[in-house]
Amino acid sequence: MEQVTVKIDNSEITARLFGSFDINVRMVEKAFGVKIHNRQGEGSDAVVISGEDRESLRMASDAVRYLKNMANYNEELSEQQVGYVINMVRDGKEKELDGLDGDCICITTRGRPIKAKTVGQRRYVEAIEKNTIVFGIGPAGTGKTFLAVAMAVKALRDKQVSRIILTRPAIEAGEKLGFLPGDLQSKIDPYLRPLYDAMFEMMGAENYARQLEKGIIEIAPLAYMRGRTLDDCFIILDEAQNATPEQMKMFLTRLGGGSKAVITGDLTQTDLPSGQKSGLSVAVKILAEVEDIAIHAFTDRDVVRHKLVQRIIQAYEKYEKAGAERRAAAVQNKKQDRQERNGYGR
Repeated sequence: MEQVTVKIDNSEITARLFGSFDINVRMVEKAFGVKIHNRQGEGSDAVVISGEDRESLRMASDAVRYLKNMANYNEELSEQQVGYVINMVRDGKEKELDGLDGDCICITTRGRPIKAKTVGQRRYVEAIEKNTIVFGIGPAGTGKTFLAVAMAVKALRDKQVSRIILTRPAIEAGEKLGFLPGDLQSKIDPYLRPLYDAMFEMMGAENYARQLEKGIIEIAPLAYMRGRTLDDCFIILDEAQNATPEQMKMFLTRLGGGSKAVITGDLTQTDLPSGQKSGLSVAVKILAEVEDIAIHAFTDRDVVRHKLVQRIIQAYEKYEKAGAERRAAAVQNKKQDRQERNGYGR
């Protein structure tokens, strides 16, 4: 049996690496068929990985090294993070994990550093830094909105912009909205709650309220963007799959000097009326080759919520793919039937 030793700087990092009841290293052991144990020494710890298969031992040791680096800047390693590293190493993409321990975007009010947790998230953040307009498209739980808000707060703190504007389409913003009790703000609040939550996390409720009162932060329905020119702003359009093509064009043409825009959405969760095209899908097709516009697609691997979210997304994708294949087969069968009937008719 061969062994590989990975040195750890201190016992605190070792504890984070192993996780509660050693759950993290148990996942690595199960994934690669190895045994892992901690060896304590004077001034430093070490993780000893043992295994019969040399390639499995190499992959396990690579996974442990990357998890050790992640433990240096995370208070704890989640099951999702450990599983993500394991999958990347299995697929031979471990080199792409380099840089995930890079600079944090900002610090939350609770002192938690906000950083990209997956390669997809890192590329998304880099796209926002380099481009004026970025489309972030992907399933729920991939951090599309949260990271965009973090980048907006960073830009405001660094004085790159003077205002943050957050907007979403309000699907019910017609007659149905009028029947809701309260003033306009109380009627639109439910649609904008996810944006409030992200801002509270980054800035704290009191600081957010002060900035909102000063007009430095604005949160409003998409319809309120019409007729405006937004200069020196960081603008986020969330849930953009629910914008019509006309609304999307209106929004994109609001951009003024010194501004940056991030548009996020999930094309599999469109709430528009049946038959209505999503402005997000149309914009992605039209603007794919335009300079200074980036389109970033997240996958289920970028999901950082509960592990079940990733499984739910995969199950739905499988179901929808099977449905599409059944419909295609049905169309082909009908075509063959018509051809056969026409042949018999002759």
